[in-house]
Amino acid sequence: MKQIFIDQFTVPSGAELEFKERMKVNRDFIKKLDGFIEDRAYERHDDQGNLICITTAIWQNEDVLQKAKEAVQQLYRQQGFDMKAMLQRLNISMERNTYQAVTD
Repeated sequence: MKQIFIDQFTVPSGAELEFKERMKVNRDFIKKLDGFIEDRAYERHDDQGNLICITTAIWQNEDVLQKAKEAVQQLYRQQGFDMKAMLQRLNISMERNTYQAVTD
């Protein structure tokens, strides 16, 4: 069953550039992984000027999604990148969940 991985980020205006640079690195990387189907990114600004960004990535099944998560973590280790620290430093909040498509 396809797995849809959805993140929602709330990004303060001063953190947009760094956030978008990192998002591009991640999106470019996952597109090369086995089992990747497609991804999308959506954005808007709230009344306080924060960027609200939603990203989706569709994977063939749960197994390839788990392997993709491991591959991303390995990339972070190789780059010396700490996602949790970046989110905290830039005051970015994130909500992350995996969904399945509703079938009729």
